[in-house]
Amino acid sequence: MVDLAKITEPLSLNRFGPRPQGPLILELDLTEGVADEAPGDPLSQIMNRRKQQYLEIVEGIRRGARDPKVGALIVRVDTRSLGPAKVQELRDTITDFRATGKPAVAWADTFGEAGAGTLPYYLATAFSRIALSPTGLVGLSGLMSRSTFIKGALDKLDVKFEGGARHEYKNAIDPYTRTGYTDSHREAIGRIVESMNDQIVEAVATTRGLTTERVRELIDTAPILAQEALDSGLVDRLAYRDEVYAELDEQVRGRQDKAPEPTLRFVTRYHHRHATPPKPKFADTDDHIALISAQGGITLGKSRHTPLSGPVMGSDTVCAAFRAARQDPRVRAVVFRVDSGGGSAIASDLIRRESQLTREAGKPVITTMGDVAGSGGYYVALGSDAIVAQPATITGSIGVLTGKMVLGALKERFGITSDSVQQGAHAGMFDSEKGFSDSEWERINTLLDTIYDDFVTKVAAARGRTWDEIHEVAKGRIWTGADALERGLVDELGGVETAVRLARDKAGAGALPVRSFPRTHPLDRLRRHESSEDLSANEPQTVLSAWGSLEHVAARLGLPTAGPLSMPGVWEIR
Repeated sequence: MVDLAKITEPLSLNRFGPRPQGPLILELDLTEGVADEAPGDPLSQIMNRRKQQYLEIVEGIRRGARDPKVGALIVRVDTRSLGPAKVQELRDTITDFRATGKPAVAWADTFGEAGAGTLPYYLATAFSRIALSPTGLVGLSGLMSRSTFIKGALDKLDVKFEGGARHEYKNAIDPYTRTGYTDSHREAIGRIVESMNDQIVEAVATTRGLTTERVRELIDTAPILAQEALDSGLVDRLAYRDEVYAELDEQVRGRQDKAPEPTLRFVTRYHHRHATPPKPKFADTDDHIALISAQGGITLGKSRHTPLSGPVMGSDTVCAAFRAARQDPRVRAVVFRVDSGGGSAIASDLIRRESQLTREAGKPVITTMGDVAGSGGYYVALGSDAIVAQPATITGSIGVLTGKMVLGALKERFGITSDSVQQGAHAGMFDSEKGFSDSEWERINTLLDTIYDDFVTKVAAARGRTWDEIHEVAKGRIWTGADALERGLVDELGGVETAVRLARDKAGAGALPVRSFPRTHPLDRLRRHESSEDLSANEPQTVLSAWGSLEHVAARLGLPTAGPLSMPGVWEIR
């Protein structure tokens, strides 16, 4: 696929001058935001041409660690566009860079102004030096997750929610049916926050030479003033941007008067200039590992990515990618990167099936999870040889839910009336005018039980466990990656690099290169497609609703619009 960001990039006159002879200092500004991957359609590529791609950042830093021309790395720290799992993967990348002996400096005007600085500071602790402006703060205040319940408001409006879930931990419908946490809901959320907080405390203590007890004491006093942070060992220097850059420049250049001046270069620019350009399809004859990325709610149909709705994982598009990988003799293994809170049970199973067929065809499949890979996002991983997650990845949520809002009384209050005719006892099953009948409830419960049983059965088969063993850690409950590893739901902790290592080992073909897959030609969008096996016939376009006739209700009322195998709530840890 042509990268339009490169084509439309304005020419720079210094590109035609002599190349700088001094060492490179790689620079990264995380305040500009980070996108997980490049959108597939040309319009979105143009609109996002200045957006930094997360995997390009990771690969650029790793490349710079091995490049003798690169002397250092400096990063302006901010994590507003990064979740805990991506922060951990980036921390691992920084640690590898530091292992080469090259300095890596983190600086920030402030780590949160009045709190909300825990994740940015957590990332900064991976660097060899941390600099903070003299008026900045360290908002290392711990973690909190809050849920909002609107049942009371719905009661005032004469709106009722009817639905069901399997089982007690599948709590995405609780905000509409309850006014607070149930015991199981509080237990699950509490353990997530506790696990993540423990990971952060341990990392801060280890990297800053403090005890975990001391770190917890500092957390309880946050936000921490700049001088307090310096005195307590949380930062190494209080300095403004110009002072931080001048100090690093001197360190890289050395104290020789005639030493060449170091050159600053953004990590993504460095990566683009030094990465091996993709070969045309007809010349791409070498073996490689295919990297298939899938994000967003899981739905039937094709994937899409728009500025308004964000990414959607369409089963047609992802399944076609797996089929193409199976049929391509140059693909020796697949790394499947998943970042999704789930969605349609049917679409999830279709993707799982194609992943399994690829593995059974002799091509190893390793799934690597991003910030969230739960419910349907966990389901799609079940066809792979191994599952890799970060310690803070939100995963599990093996369960199912469905329901609808009953708006008849509210409409009656405002004089809104409607009428209908139907054939079939359940023709209006998901109509919002009235609640479920006894017969419809029987069908709902049968569907929930069947989908849950099938989900647990497939997990048990994939993980080599019994149904009862998986049921004990399922019931709709979410886990961090660290807890999921202990319970046998994932195989190893790590990120893309870990997944690539496992794929190479299983393929038994040495250090195979990794390439985003599939790579189609831009003209494929214009030509007639030969059949459904034609990869370009399933490129990202439009999707179908995973909720069917319930789509409008789900969208208006904040339900997981992707479908019944969806994780509860919106996950944001700051």
